[in-house]
Amino acid sequence: MILKPKKTISERLTAPYQLVVRSEENLAERRTLSFTYAKLIVILSSVFFLIFIASLFLSKTLLAKWFDPKYELAAQKKQLISLAQRLDSLAIEEDRKEKFIQNFQRILRGDTSSGFVDPAKVLKANTDQVKSVGNMKLAPADSQFRKEFEQSQFSFVSLNSKYRELQDIFFFTPITGFISDKYDSKKGHFGVDIVAKTNEPVKCVADGTVVMSSWTQDAGYVIAVQHRGSLVSVYKHNAGLLKKVGSFVNAGDIISIVGNSGEMTDGPHLHFEMWYNGNSLNPEEFVTF
Repeated sequence: MILKPKKTISERLTAPYQLVVRSEENLAERRTLSFTYAKLIVILSSVFFLIFIASLFLSKTLLAKWFDPKYELAAQKKQLISLAQRLDSLAIEEDRKEKFIQNFQRILRGDTSSGFVDPAKVLKANTDQVKSVGNMKLAPADSQFRKEFEQSQFSFVSLNSKYRELQDIFFFTPITGFISDKYDSKKGHFGVDIVAKTNEPVKCVADGTVVMSSWTQDAGYVIAVQHRGSLVSVYKHNAGLLKKVGSFVNAGDIISIVGNSGEMTDGPHLHFEMWYNGNSLNPEEFVTF
């Protein structure tokens, strides 16, 4: 008995093999493939390495949204930071609106004692401070010229600012009637009195937000609406109020009912005022009654 010598590992890896594909019907050769174990191992290793690299790349990029918890945690942190910033902005804006409403309500009540600074006093103090710089004294002619210049400059700015921001607003007629008392700021009458039918609805002159809806001793039931362009409309001596503070109203919406409430009234009518940047306006210049 003759024993065949054992093949080494290198001989087994390099030994040629042939894969023959035959037809099942007539056993005819269809395709042949020559290979060795060494080539097969190299090919399989290369395919495995490519699949591993592709899987690693996908896990760090496209598949990170589904499989990597760090990616989801980072996305949640970004969302929390964005929400915190928006919350801070909303809190600041809400605080500003609250202060504005409180100041406006205090002005309508005539309360100038708590937290209110009179602009006229500030302007006078600043003017006195400017005049006293360096202990300089102006000649009477210079003083008169400076006074006239400051007055003309102030009137020019106010006029331009007034018509530039309000000329594009269409004002709705709050109520139909006749004017019994016109606007006269010199007499302290900062609006117009409109006599109308009993229980006549009062309509808002423009889009805005209700900043005051309450009762006062002198004006009775009062409602005020903040419009765009720092414009505020005020409706006094109502029989009842239909909107609350913070409500948004459109031009023409019914906000109150004509009445005779308050001490400063002598019959059913609507006292209507318009204020722009803290200055009263003549409503007849903007609204047709």
